[in-house]
Amino acid sequence: MEYIRTPKVENVHLLDRSKGQRKASVGTLYLSATHSMFIENNPETRKETWVLHSMVSSVERLPTTRAGCQLILRCKDFRIIQLLIQQEKDCFDVHTSLLRLSRPEKYSELYCLSFNPNINKEERQESWKFIDLMADYKRMGVPNNLWISSAVNSDYRICETYPSEVFIPKSATPTIIVGSSRFRSRGRFPSLSYFHHDTLAAVCRCSQPLSGFSGRCQEDELMLQAVMKSNPGSPYIYVVDTRPKLNAMANRAAGKGYENEDHYTNIKLHFIGIENIHVMRNSQQKMIDVGEMRSSSMTDFLWGLENSGWLKHIKAILDSGVFIARAVADEGVSVLVHCSDGWDRTAQACSVASVLLDPFYRTIKGMMALIERDWVSFGHKFSHRYAHLDGDPKEVSPVIDQFLECVWQLSQQFPCAFEFNECFLIAIHTHVYSCHYGTFLGNCEKERKDMRLHERSHSVWPQLWNERVDFTNPLYKAEQSQCQGVLKPNTTPYCFKMWKGLYNHVERSTPPYQSPADFLSTLKEETQQLEEELTNHQEMVSPWDKGPTLPFRMCLGRSHRYRPSHQVLCFKPCVRERETSHHYDLSS
Repeated sequence: MEYIRTPKVENVHLLDRSKGQRKASVGTLYLSATHSMFIENNPETRKETWVLHSMVSSVERLPTTRAGCQLILRCKDFRIIQLLIQQEKDCFDVHTSLLRLSRPEKYSELYCLSFNPNINKEERQESWKFIDLMADYKRMGVPNNLWISSAVNSDYRICETYPSEVFIPKSATPTIIVGSSRFRSRGRFPSLSYFHHDTLAAVCRCSQPLSGFSGRCQEDELMLQAVMKSNPGSPYIYVVDTRPKLNAMANRAAGKGYENEDHYTNIKLHFIGIENIHVMRNSQQKMIDVGEMRSSSMTDFLWGLENSGWLKHIKAILDSGVFIARAVADEGVSVLVHCSDGWDRTAQACSVASVLLDPFYRTIKGMMALIERDWVSFGHKFSHRYAHLDGDPKEVSPVIDQFLECVWQLSQQFPCAFEFNECFLIAIHTHVYSCHYGTFLGNCEKERKDMRLHERSHSVWPQLWNERVDFTNPLYKAEQSQCQGVLKPNTTPYCFKMWKGLYNHVERSTPPYQSPADFLSTLKEETQQLEEELTNHQEMVSPWDKGPTLPFRMCLGRSHRYRPSHQVLCFKPCVRERETSHHYDLSS
């Protein structure tokens, strides 16, 4: 609260462009330690707009005019909110306060650690057990005679950014693992991400080797040999380097680089070409700028979207997942995936491949388990990439945004294959940035343990699960053929679309767009209501069946009218011209 100069400002005009609002609302602006709250003056509506400070990406103050001083709040979920404050001093105070409040310097200032709802200790502890990764590995079929669970990284003594419990090849000894870890960037040695129980092929992950131009490590070579031996049906493994080859070669000058196929005789090296975090950050910003253009022509919009390169990057990530999935499912070959440090592009490639390979990860709970495994547990730099704390802006990059968009792109090609809709993906995106829960705080499991997040905050997954009715795809049925087996998407450029549901938070002159999924959800609800009415009416007429036969004609609908008729007992809807109502026809 000490950073708030003016806690209340009256006669503020607010325009929320994310909701297509054309006319500004007049009301009072309140600042708290965690939120900015705007309440309309209109006594009939008293509409409230809440903005979590941790969701504010930037605050821009425009030059003062006769009407007042304007602030533009750009949020991390791509909302844009404009505030017009009459007094320049009030505007300056609000601007100064928001700059500090939206850039916390320590974790204790974040919402999930400063807000303590009335919930008992047992419920909080149970929320963190909602996703059980060991149960998911068991579902895959591990541990087995090929892969075992190892406590070699207990207390995070080998790799600080890895989980304390990992799955490794059964033939890999602790000496081999320690030696491999010392030869890999950040100590991130090869470990199991996904096991395909049909082909016995595995998807493993690690970081780049510290090979330089000629360096080698016997333990690391034995480690990759152990990965190969854990798949009896293949005499080699693929090593997928997700970086462009030129970038990987440049790292050799710094003593890093990639595997030398002369030293690793049992590998086939494959480069994907996913750009680094800096390219991705700039590309997304260009795409956002295109979306904010006012009165732009379709040509200008398409030209700007093409120049941003965003969809090209999404295609590259999806291509990496397709390559891995084909290797595992079609060829039966295990794959080792890495980038530089193994926590950005590696997470993207492994998780996209898992979605393609396993129908479980295309369910609501499966997607939760996937993110918990490949992003949270295996150490993704959430706090750095999504600016949870005030730090180096060069560390910020939309890495998980791209993964979620890859899943959305797949859902567009396979609309019946996913149990969840785009609202579920957008909700995950929001909570990654909001710091409303402790799930996405910190950069690795060790950091979360040191911060005692399980004692001080709550997990997001039970909350999303409780809201699963809103996140369910009406087209999904688990028994459908599209929901089974491996997905094989078309990755030609024309198949990729701009994700309007996530990025369309800009002012627009047309009414809000209703997606086909929303329409189908509404239609499904109406159908359920009609079925309930049908059941009720059947119960009403069932006693008549016990007495003399009463011929009549009956039609079902939400509005009912009785009119004389004749003939025999039947169920038949009455359709007149374009009337949507139906009638009961009773005859005696």
